[in-house]
Order: sequence, then structure tokens, then C-alpha cells
Amino acid sequence: MMPNLSPSKPGEAEADDIRPSAKVEATADSADRNPIRNILKILGPGLITGASDDDPSGIGTYAAAGASLGFGILWTALLSLPLMASVQFICAKIGVVGGQGLAAILRQYYPRKLLLAVVGGLVIANVINAGVDIGAIAAAINILVPIPITVMIVPIAVILVVIEIWGSYRLIVQLFKWLTLALLAYIGAAFFARPDLGEVLKGTLLPSIQFNRTFLATFVAILGTTISPYLFFWQTDQEVEEEISKGRKYLWQRKGATNTEITYVAWDVAIGMIFSNVVMYFIVLTTAATLFTTGKTHIQSAPEAAEALRPLAGNAAGILLAIGLIGSGVLAVPILTGSAAYAIAEALGWKYGLDEKPGRAKRFYVAIAAATFVGMFINFIGINPIDALFWTAVINGLLAPPLLVVIMLIANNKKILGDRVNGRWMNILGWLTTAVMAAAAIGLLLTIGQ
Repeated sequence: MMPNLSPSKPGEAEADDIRPSAKVEATADSADRNPIRNILKILGPGLITGASDDDPSGIGTYAAAGASLGFGILWTALLSLPLMASVQFICAKIGVVGGQGLAAILRQYYPRKLLLAVVGGLVIANVINAGVDIGAIAAAINILVPIPITVMIVPIAVILVVIEIWGSYRLIVQLFKWLTLALLAYIGAAFFARPDLGEVLKGTLLPSIQFNRTFLATFVAILGTTISPYLFFWQTDQEVEEEISKGRKYLWQRKGATNTEITYVAWDVAIGMIFSNVVMYFIVLTTAATLFTTGKTHIQSAPEAAEALRPLAGNAAGILLAIGLIGSGVLAVPILTGSAAYAIAEALGWKYGLDEKPGRAKRFYVAIAAATFVGMFINFIGINPIDALFWTAVINGLLAPPLLVVIMLIANNKKILGDRVNGRWMNILGWLTTAVMAAAAIGLLLTIGQ
């Protein structure tokens, strides 16, 4: 049987059969003798996804956790790492082996009602989150330069849209990789906080669980921020974009994967998730060592945390947090709006992709621009950004468990992944994550209105 040679870049005709042999001669780039250079070569979607997890709303959640519960919540960074790493690896594998994004696979193999419900919830949550993050970027710039926040909202949104529409995929990836460095500012800020090392070790290694509303709400918020549906879609789609950027424009060329490719994907995801959780850990540590210990326990946003740190840990710590906030926001907003646009385009069968020219994928880029500008207006219509983020968390919290069930079913479907279906340990971690997120969703519902 001859392979389907019709064009099957995103949005075009798709073939159903798995062809692992299609990649045998197109394996990952030849190995370099320099191990550091090898690692830098394989870093891509996994690193960027991990860094984008620490977006301004996530940073605000972690800062609030450290301020309200102190060092006693540090252990959640260790708990969430294997959960988020396993899910993101499964999503990456779906993309690199299946050759299509998550929404495209849902469209092809699962009921349309499920697809529309998932994509609808994702788009609403992402648009709100992007809007709040745009406001956070403006607030962080205001900490460094006294320009009115409202004056900066529209220019920030326009710049981010221009980058996504007129930048090539490779340019965007390189920009995103450099932006991940901004998150190192949060690690630097911890040294200005002068934490008690004994308390840090205790909070890290000895889980402290409290059965009260503050702890449960914070714990649920951390899980919901760390393991978020938009990351599932982005990870899968970027693996496909990586394949296309290597010249695999036809679906039959992208389906299947060599052992080397799976290994590279695993390393990329592992490094990205470790980086993400290390940043989370140091944000909690910094705010616990400063805000919690001085009684400033009611921090609701990342800019508020950066301002509060100035008199406690010195001006440098506040500046570092502001710089990290700007970098994380510029990284996260395009990923939030981009993942929404990918999901819409795949669900409706549009042509899409960041390497496509605007004229060839008009509706995809219109979706990106619309998601950005609709989100941007949240900053002008009087909606409290904290309330907006709360309802985003509710949507994501309710969306994640059923979506994880579907992802696990895809990951064990031989019709989609061939012999690359999940092994025993990945199934254990994946279903454990699904159960934990389901429990978190129930916990979130129980905290509403209390």
C-alpha cells in the first residue's frame, strides 16, 4: 500500500495509518561530541512549555501560596513535578508519534460534542488568562518605569500579536528560549530574602497538610496552575511544528517516531518541567521568607508581590521579580492565545501553523489576534483581575480531569500511536495525575462560596 502523498500540513487532508518507517531516515540531527551542545539542541517545546507554566497568573498563585502558608507549602513543588512531567511527556509523544495536534486527533477519533466542549472551555479560560497576563506585564513595567499601566496595555497587545503573525516559527522559538532566562530572576531574588535554611529544608522534605479552607484552596490552585489544559494543547502542537520545520510536511512523514526522537522528547520535557518547578519553588521560598514572616499574608497578584518585597528584601529583589514578570508574561501570552488558535483551527479544519504565511492561514492568525485583543479588553471594562483569574481556575479545574482521561485513552490507542502506546509506569503516573486533578477539581468546587 502506497503512503498518502496528498499535502497534509495542518488543516489539509490527513492519512489514518501509522508509518513508523517514515522517519527511519529522517532521525534527529546527528549527535555532537559536545554534550552541552547536544542538550541545547534538543531543548525546544518542552523547555518553552515548562517556562510558560510560570506565567504571571501562576507566579501570582505561587507568591500568594508562600505569603499565606510560608515554607510549609514548598513540598508541593516536589509532588507536582512527576505528575506534570508525565502528562507533558504523554502529550509530546502524541504530537511526535501521531503527527497531529490534540484537537485534530479529538476531531478525527472522538465525538464532536466532546471536541466542542473541550475547545470552548479552553478558549474562554485562555482568553481571560491572556488578558490578565497583559495587565500584569504593564504593571511590572510600571514598577520599573513610571508609565501609567493603562497606557501600555494596547501597545503590549499589538507587539505580541505582530510577533506571532509576522515572525517565523524558528524566530519565535528562539525568542521564547531566550525569554525563559528571565525566570532565573526569581531564583536570584531568593538570595536577597535570606531564608532560614532549617525551615526551608523542613518545608521541602516534610509535607505539611492542613484541613482548612486556606490550605485546600491554595493546594488546589497550585495544582490547577501547574497542570493546566492549555499546556497539553501547546505541547502537542509544538511537537508537530518541530516536525514540519524539519521538512516533514506530509502527515505520513510525521507519523511514528524513532527511539532517538522519543529519547530527545523525554529529555526536553524533563528539563522543561524541572526548570518550571525550580522557578515555582523559589517564588514560594522568596515570598515565604519575606511576606509570610512579616505578616503580609494577603498577596493576590504577582505585581503586588514584587512591590511588597521592596521594603523587605531590598529594591533589587523587587526589580528582579518585576523583570521576571515581564519576561514570563511576554512568553506566556502568545502561548495562551496561540494554543487557543491551534485548538480552534484543528477543530474546524482550518489551515494553521506559526510557520505558515499570514495569507495562507488567515483564519488561524485572526483567531490569535482576536484572542489577544478580547483578552486585552478585560483591563478596560472594570473586571477585577483576581476575580477573572479565579473563574479561569474554575474552568481549567473542571476541564483538566475529563481532558486527562481522553489523553490517557489516546496514549493507549494503538490505532493512533501504534507500538508507542504507554508502558506500565507511564500509565500509572498518567492515571495518578488524572485522579489527583479530579480530586483537586472536587476540592475547588467545595471551596467556592465558603
